[in-house]
Amino acid sequence: MPSLGNILGQSEKTITLTVAQAIVRYLSAQFIEIDGIKTRICGGGFGIFGHGNVTCLGEALYENQETLPLYRGQNEQGMGFAAAAYAKAHLRRRFMFCTASAGPGTANLLTSAALAHANRLPMLMLCGDTFNTRLPDPVLQQLEHFGDPTFGVNDAFKAVSRFWDRITHPAQVLNSLPAALATMLDPADCGPVFIGLPQDVQGWTYSYPEEFFTPRTHRIRRQAPDAQEVADAIDLLKTAQRPMIIAGGGVQYSGAVQQLSEFAHRHQIPVVETIAGRANMLASDPLNMGPLGVTGSDSANAIAEQADVILAVGTRLQDFTTGSWTAFDKQARIIGLNAARHDAAKHLSTTVVGDAKLGLIALGQALGEHQAPAAWLASSKSLRVKWDAYVAQNTQLGNGPASYAQAIGVVNAHCDPRDRLVAAAGGLPAEVTANWRTLDIGTVDVEFGFSCMGYEIAGGWGARIAQTEKEPDQDTIVFTGDGSYLLMNSDIYSSVLTQKKLIVLVLDNGGFAVINKLQNNTGNESFNNLISDTPTATNQARVDFEAHARSLGALSETVQSPSDLSEAFNRAKAADQTYVIVMQVDPYEGWTTQGHTWWEVGTPHTSNSARVSEAHEEWETTRSRQRKGV
Repeated sequence: MPSLGNILGQSEKTITLTVAQAIVRYLSAQFIEIDGIKTRICGGGFGIFGHGNVTCLGEALYENQETLPLYRGQNEQGMGFAAAAYAKAHLRRRFMFCTASAGPGTANLLTSAALAHANRLPMLMLCGDTFNTRLPDPVLQQLEHFGDPTFGVNDAFKAVSRFWDRITHPAQVLNSLPAALATMLDPADCGPVFIGLPQDVQGWTYSYPEEFFTPRTHRIRRQAPDAQEVADAIDLLKTAQRPMIIAGGGVQYSGAVQQLSEFAHRHQIPVVETIAGRANMLASDPLNMGPLGVTGSDSANAIAEQADVILAVGTRLQDFTTGSWTAFDKQARIIGLNAARHDAAKHLSTTVVGDAKLGLIALGQALGEHQAPAAWLASSKSLRVKWDAYVAQNTQLGNGPASYAQAIGVVNAHCDPRDRLVAAAGGLPAEVTANWRTLDIGTVDVEFGFSCMGYEIAGGWGARIAQTEKEPDQDTIVFTGDGSYLLMNSDIYSSVLTQKKLIVLVLDNGGFAVINKLQNNTGNESFNNLISDTPTATNQARVDFEAHARSLGALSETVQSPSDLSEAFNRAKAADQTYVIVMQVDPYEGWTTQGHTWWEVGTPHTSNSARVSEAHEEWETTRSRQRKGV
C-alpha cells in the first residue's frame, strides 16, 4: 500500500539519529538575530557526566563540541547559576543548557532551577532519568516509590520549571524541543525547561525528518498592548497629581531603556528602580530617584509613599524588592505594564498587557504633551539630592569600621563604566543596591529574585562567559560574603580553567552577619549566625580565603582596610586572570541604616524573652502601613 507521501507525490527525506544526537543537532540549528548579527540561541552548555548522561548525550555533544561548547562544571547547582547569569547578561535572548546524571547530580540542579524560575530566566536542563523499560530497576541512584513506578527525582522539577517533559519515545523529540524553545523565548512565560532523558531512550534511534534540523532564525515576540487598556491607563495617568514610574528588569529584557527615559523626560515623571531594574537609568539621570523597597533608598520610598498613580513597567512587584505591600499609599492606583498577564494584574492594577517597549511608545503617544505637576517633580528631586548626600557619606573611607558600603564605594570609583557587577544573597544585595551608583546601562546583576547564596561566583562565571562574547575587554566583578563563598566557591577554579577572568571581592564578616542583624532587631540573642556566636563551634578557626583562592589557581591578596582596597583593585584590573581580594568587615557597624521600608517578618506572638515580646509588639504596631490585597 503506498504511503501518504507517495500519494501526494512527496518524498520525505529522513535521517536516523539517536535521541541524544537529535537533541544536539536541533539545538545547533536554532538561531536568533541580535543587533543585526545572526547567532545560535544556545551558547553551549555546562555539564557533569555520570552513568545517566555520559554514554549517549556525551557522545552526541562530543561530535558537536565546535557548535555547542561544553563547559565542565564543578557542582551542578553552580552550573545552573552560571546558566541563569549567562541568560540574564544576554537579556534572555540566548541560553545555555545544563546536563547532569540521573539521581543526585540532577537533584543538585533544583535550587538553580528555582532561581531561574523566580527570575524568569531561560535555562535548558537535559538530565538523565531512569530506564524506560524498567528492566534494570532499581538502577544505581534510583529512588523507588512503591505505589507509582513512574514517579522519581525528576518529577520534583515540575514545581520549578516552566516546561517539563520526559522523553519516553524518540518521536517525542519532534514535539518537545520546539515547545521547550518556544517557552524559553516567550516574554511572558520565559523560564527554565526540564527534559528528562531515560538512559535507554537516549540511545534509541528514529528516522527523523531532515527538515526538522533545517537552520531556523527565531525572534522574541513583541505583543502590542490592547488599545482599550492603553486608553484606560491614560485616563488614570491624566488624573495623577503625584505620578511615579517603577522600572523593573523587564525594561531591559524588552530593550525599552531608551523608551523609558524618553517617556519619563517627556512627561516629567520621577522613576524608581527595582533591584532587577538597576541600571535601567544612570545614577546621574535627573529623573532617577533611586532604588525602591526594603533594601531601597529614602528618596524612592518617600516618593512611593506619596504617589497617587504608579506605572509599574516590567516588574513582578515582589514585596521585598519593591515594597509593593508596604511602601505605597493605600489609596494609590497602579497601572501594570507587563508582557505577562499574571504580573500585570497584581494589586488590582489597571492592566496593560504587552511588550514594555511598545507599551511605553503607545502610552507616550496617547499621553501627548501632558506632564506631571512641576512641584511634584521638584519635591522628588530634592529627596534624591538628600539621598545622594547620604550615600556619599556612607561610602566615605574612614567614616567608621570597614564596611560593605566603603568597599562598594572604592570599586564604584575605580571600575570601568562597562564592567559588570554581580552580587546575590546576604547583606550585599541591599548594600550594593543602596550604595552603587550606576555608571552605564545594563551593568548590574544583583540576584534578589530568589536571593540565592552561592550564585555570586558561579553566576559571575556565567556572566563572564557572556561578557567575553560581547565585551571581552571589560571585567566581571563579584561581591560575595564569607558565608556564600564557603557555600560555593569551586567556580573560581572553573574561571581559571576556562580563562574567564573574574575579580572577586570576599568581604569577611565572620558568618551570616546580616541574618544576625535581623535576629537582634527582632529581640533575639545572637545564635548560630556569626561563627563567634555558634555554641557548637568550639574551635574558633578563621578561614584563610586568600590561600584557598590561590589553591584554586587564582591570584589573591588580603587587604587590611578599605583605603588599601583601591590599589589592590587596580592590580586586579591589570591582571589577566581571576583575582580574589579578601577584606574583613565589621559584622555589627557600618550597615546602611537608611532607605528601608517596613516588611513582613514572622515574629513569635509569645516568648519567654521579654526582648522578643517587646520587639514583636513594636513590629506589629507598624503593621498599619501594610496594604492588604490591593
